[in-house]
Amino acid sequence: MLKKRTKVIILTAMVLLLGITGYLNITLNNTVIDAGANVTAYNYFDSYRKDRDNIRDQAISYYEAIIASNNYTSEKKALAETKQLALIGEMDSDLSLEYLIKGLGFADVIVTTSTNYINVIIKSEKLTETEVARVVAVVTEQTDYKLANIKIIPVK
Repeated sequence: MLKKRTKVIILTAMVLLLGITGYLNITLNNTVIDAGANVTAYNYFDSYRKDRDNIRDQAISYYEAIIASNNYTSEKKALAETKQLALIGEMDSDLSLEYLIKGLGFADVIVTTSTNYINVIIKSEKLTETEVARVVAVVTEQTDYKLANIKIIPVK
């Protein structure tokens, strides 16, 4: 008799634990899905900026390693130093442009430069012609890029 009663208690406890586990699974998954929605809407600009900064930091570390190493010729060290200084200048220029364009009233801005183009990514549903003209004016005043080489991209 005691064995049958013990089996019923154990079976009841297992069913109860299974029910609690199912409830917690559903509750926690809904919480994770809600958090995932926030992460999706997270900030494109913060994510892009973080990735860009990580890549640039790695490049600077790479150049510093070449400059400090005894395994490279003085010409390669000089080239690494030149590229490092150019990258630092580009970083400074991009940051300055971002702040100047934000000063025009935009919520967030990312500026990236290459040898041929400058990309200005602006947090905005849609840009008016006046806003585009103001951004182009800032970029052409601060850099050597021509109008044809400036890309302005609105991002929600």
